Amino acid sequence: MSTSPTAPDLDFDTFYRALSARDRRFDGQFFVTVHTTGIYCRPSCPARTPLPANVSFVPTAAAAQTRGFRACRRCAPDAVPGSPRWNANADLGARAMRLITDGVVERDGVDGLAAALGYSPRHLTRALNDELGAGPLALARAHRATNARILIQRTTMPMADVAFAAGFSSVRQFNDTIREIFGLTPTRLRALRGNGATDPDAHAEGGVISLRLPYREPFDASWPATLLGAHAVDSMEEFTGDPAGDWTFTRVLTLPHGHALVRISPGSGPERHGNYLRADLSHLDTRDLGAAVSRLRRLLDLDADAAAAEDVLRRDPRLAPLIDAGPGIRLPGSPDPAEALIRTMMGQQISVRAARHHVGALVSALGETTGWTDGPGRAFPTATAIAENGRSVLRGPRARVDAIVAAASKIAENSVELHQGVAASELRARLLTLRGVGAWTAEYVTMVVTGDPDTLLHHDLVVRHAANDLGIDLTATQEWAPWRSYASMHLWRHRLGQQLGTVA
Repeated sequence: MSTSPTAPDLDFDTFYRALSARDRRFDGQFFVTVHTTGIYCRPSCPARTPLPANVSFVPTAAAAQTRGFRACRRCAPDAVPGSPRWNANADLGARAMRLITDGVVERDGVDGLAAALGYSPRHLTRALNDELGAGPLALARAHRATNARILIQRTTMPMADVAFAAGFSSVRQFNDTIREIFGLTPTRLRALRGNGATDPDAHAEGGVISLRLPYREPFDASWPATLLGAHAVDSMEEFTGDPAGDWTFTRVLTLPHGHALVRISPGSGPERHGNYLRADLSHLDTRDLGAAVSRLRRLLDLDADAAAAEDVLRRDPRLAPLIDAGPGIRLPGSPDPAEALIRTMMGQQISVRAARHHVGALVSALGETTGWTDGPGRAFPTATAIAENGRSVLRGPRARVDAIVAAASKIAENSVELHQGVAASELRARLLTLRGVGAWTAEYVTMVVTGDPDTLLHHDLVVRHAANDLGIDLTATQEWAPWRSYASMHLWRHRLGQQLGTVA
């Protein structure tokens, strides 16, 4: 086999077999650079498989771009699920990518990214080059290019507006980047939007941007629909339809430059590049497009490698029937870490129905009104609003109210770091220092915020009941690692089915 150079930790023989099989499960997990054509592709590209001597493999699109390769027009390698590494690993590269895809570099620069991760800019750049084949600026540039392609092909916005909305500092920089990465001018790239690449009537200003959010099979769309429907809060969220069939989930997203309304529904089925969910974004400041997509993907755990998790969990004969009954289960997520903590604290030791009522009252009293008439019209309250006025709105035991207000105060003061770039173990430890946050809350919020795949919810009452049903000792589950979060979800569903009455 060829000794063509590959990125660190990429096994050439394994990935060449995946390329030869056009295996879609690896889309986004690595990219193929073809030296004879100067392009890079996803592993499932329908083009003829190049000879081993003519290819190498890299972990990110940015790594391919920094080596001078342009994106394949046939397989659109930037339009793939993200790498599961960004969630499965706690290393610096994975944590940095979670923040880069949220647009931190565009908003705060490399210095801001480094500060959020607790490293110097020089160390961060060196580490990302070693781990991902590109530094933070190149990784952010690749992210901007993807956002620009979406706006070019899915809107009728003038190119100058696309450039600044995607995060470029000048139109010239935008033009040069698009030509370099896609081998086309922005105008020519827009001309390719036919052939199913876009909805011709989509537009950004005052309208809707319709996106396809791809995922890896298997994917059980009924499980996130069940969770979203059970927890939907009036005036901020709305769920309609049947979780097992057609459904729509609508909510207000709070993004860096304002609020947006998103409607999520199952896609229409298999396509050339796999399955997807549909997301329609309205009232969106287009500078927030990348952050919105990143947060929706985390909300639905769309970058997970469910097959890898279930291959490990099926080795336990007690879990195998649960997995066979519902393959492709995903973890619950949240578009806002502060919201995740406050809602979880409010839901401690009460039913889901009661928690919805209390959270709804909080949103109605303190959530900002958007003024929209085409969907839910309130955002989740800011930590500052809850810290200042929470005691007059929150109901329940005094200790719980005090704990929620205290947590909101710490978030508002930035004295507790709560974001997806924090390592799961570190976030869990930080949460346990907050008044009123016990082991169950810390574990659940850590899983929701970071997407950590190996958080066993062994303090969860439903998980414990399910384990007892199946004769499982939750203190002896090392064989499930590193996928114990997914095992927790299978145990949850086994016990609850479609009825989420009490999960806390």
